[in-house]
Amino acid sequence: MNPNPIAPLEARGLSMAYGRRPIIQGLDLRLPAGRVTAIVGPNGCGKSTLLAGLARLQKPSGGAVLLDGKAIASLPSKEVARRLALLPQDASAPDGLTVAELIRFGRQPHQGLFQQWSAEDQEVVDAALAAADLGELAERPLESMSGGQRQRAWIAMAIAQDTPLLLLDEPTSALDLGHQIEVFELIRRLAGAGKTVVMVVHDLSSACRYADHLVAMKGGRVLAEGAPARVVTAELVEALYGVRCTLLSDPYSGTPLIVGASRVRACSS
Repeated sequence: MNPNPIAPLEARGLSMAYGRRPIIQGLDLRLPAGRVTAIVGPNGCGKSTLLAGLARLQKPSGGAVLLDGKAIASLPSKEVARRLALLPQDASAPDGLTVAELIRFGRQPHQGLFQQWSAEDQEVVDAALAAADLGELAERPLESMSGGQRQRAWIAMAIAQDTPLLLLDEPTSALDLGHQIEVFELIRRLAGAGKTVVMVVHDLSSACRYADHLVAMKGGRVLAEGAPARVVTAELVEALYGVRCTLLSDPYSGTPLIVGASRVRACSS
């Protein structure tokens, strides 16, 4: 067995900036295959910027991103789209678009100039509908659905892209607790089916419960990474958020659970 298998997605000395303002500097990161990785940290710490760099949406100011061991910058766009799917925070669709129509867009990287819609394409779309538990809602307009259902539809579109790697930027943003659980449970099912999932998450307790691997960021660098039960400590929570707390073990999942939190100081990211 290779003691250092190729990570599906890796950052080496990655630096990112907005104009002249550095956001991330010299970051190294290897994301485990077939697992759910949650990126956490205070607002403005570089989480979404890191995701944009990993997905090749934003050009690094230094370093490199490797996709399956190859520099992502050197790969053809269509090849990247067949291996990596990204769901951004601000995804939007035209009024009247149905769930099934949205999910079909996920097949675009697999379409050629003269290639028509195939039985295989339809099978992939049907499988994505089933994976997201949306089969009975396929013909419903997106705007008529609940927030959790819409978010599952967007994730189903990414599933239909049929990539081994999914990047999700705050997939539960603005959802209530029930809809958050819907989305997180779908993400767990995807990892169980062998996909590598990387998600930016604001809620640390949810990240601990649903992720296998945690990356804690502050000020554009990684403060800690690893299994949540191993790396999340009261000291880390205070360093990240300026919050003093007590950590308990969740009686159901065994993952860290934050209680008795209180703000002790302003936390610059």
